[in-house]
Amino acid sequence: MGDTQGSRNQKPTAPDGLINTQAGRQYWEGTQADVNGMLGGIPSLKGFGSLSRIDLQGSRTFLARLGIGTKGGRKPVTNALEGGAGIGRITEGLLLHLAEHVDVVEPIAKFTEALKGKPGVRDIFNVGLEEWRPNDGAEYDLIWTQWCLGHLTDEQMVEYLKLCKTVLKPGSGVIVIKENLSTTDVDVFDDEDSSVTRQDATFRHIFEEAGLKLVRTDLQRGFPEMPPVTLLPVRMYALKP
Repeated sequence: MGDTQGSRNQKPTAPDGLINTQAGRQYWEGTQADVNGMLGGIPSLKGFGSLSRIDLQGSRTFLARLGIGTKGGRKPVTNALEGGAGIGRITEGLLLHLAEHVDVVEPIAKFTEALKGKPGVRDIFNVGLEEWRPNDGAEYDLIWTQWCLGHLTDEQMVEYLKLCKTVLKPGSGVIVIKENLSTTDVDVFDDEDSSVTRQDATFRHIFEEAGLKLVRTDLQRGFPEMPPVTLLPVRMYALKP
């Protein structure tokens, strides 16, 4: 997260082919294990201190529209997974309020230290999404992946989503992707953290390649704007086999 319009170094072809996993990990190893670090320093900017709260509320609303929640006849879930969990900002701020058990995948071990032993947090996988393999017999009602898929190539993302399908609860299970969108008609590589910001059309193509159907999609609303700093648009996708 923490990407703003105009902060990109654009490359002409195959942006996802420029992703260097080691460089991306080095970037995050050098990042503070707090909300400001997770969100690229944006919350420390004047006028952006509410960013995490607004993000979590948008996610809560999106899940409520999918029938997942704790109010108004909506249902909590038993098992959830957060892919690319960082320090557990979403695990703690969203998923643990909705799920009995939450597993997390996060390659940077220092980020997950504070989650160890926390009530509701079950398994912590300190590997990248492209390396993660679920436990035998695992089954998830909800798999949430946010602001980290830019570190995967298109092919790796397809494989990750295919793997998620295999551990999704039949019928009711849902995969949610929440990511920044490119504001141009191309995917854009960022050499600061070795990631790609994809356009909406690329995401939809990847979902199709993974054999997933888009059942709902909404834009995140309410993020502050304090020119010259303008955040990239963020879209949520709910997917089912």
